[in-house]
Amino acid sequence: MVRAGFAAVLAAQPGITVLGQATNGQEAVELAHALRPDVVVMDVRMPLMNGLEATRALQTPPRSSDYVPHVLMLTTFDIDDYVYEALRAGASGFLLKDALPEDLIAAVRIVAGGDALLAPGVTKRLIEDFARSGPPPRTDTARLSDLTEREIEVLTLVGRGLSNNEIAAALFIAEQTVKTHVSKVLGKLGLRDRVQAVVFAYDVALVQPGGGQESPGARR
Repeated sequence: MVRAGFAAVLAAQPGITVLGQATNGQEAVELAHALRPDVVVMDVRMPLMNGLEATRALQTPPRSSDYVPHVLMLTTFDIDDYVYEALRAGASGFLLKDALPEDLIAAVRIVAGGDALLAPGVTKRLIEDFARSGPPPRTDTARLSDLTEREIEVLTLVGRGLSNNEIAAALFIAEQTVKTHVSKVLGKLGLRDRVQAVVFAYDVALVQPGGGQESPGARR
């Protein structure tokens, strides 16, 4: 019923086409490769293959395929262990199952446009809890040497959940300049979007759970 309701809401929107619906993670992966949607709205908990496994499968396609969709994860209000690994698996955003229709529509459009959905509160809470109790950092901090001091500052603020506008205000630079820095950071580090940038910032301890952070100069 929830899936049908979401599909009906999305199908009624201009510019959005619902290509298919799946009853489990395995079917979701198969349908996604067959229909090649821009966005896959993925439930965390599903039979046969959960949302984490399905997301990982979609983000690491076989060599014979270049198809990698954006994945919007559905979760409950309570922190879900699967979501921690979904961050690493490549999910582009998270949405509560009881979200308002307009929130669902906006989330799909945001993710389809190539941006990450870092909803205030929910995703920040997921990431901070992930940083506290998730697996130990695995990212090579040496990769920071590819970044300029300003890019490290921008990455740190992205990791703290600030928007481009907020970063611009904090660093006293233009918002367009922030966008340029973010784009360069993602490119240099091989990250796809802001969600992965946030996880990276936690992994290399630029940002500490609870909002603390190391000095960018210390990491240099």
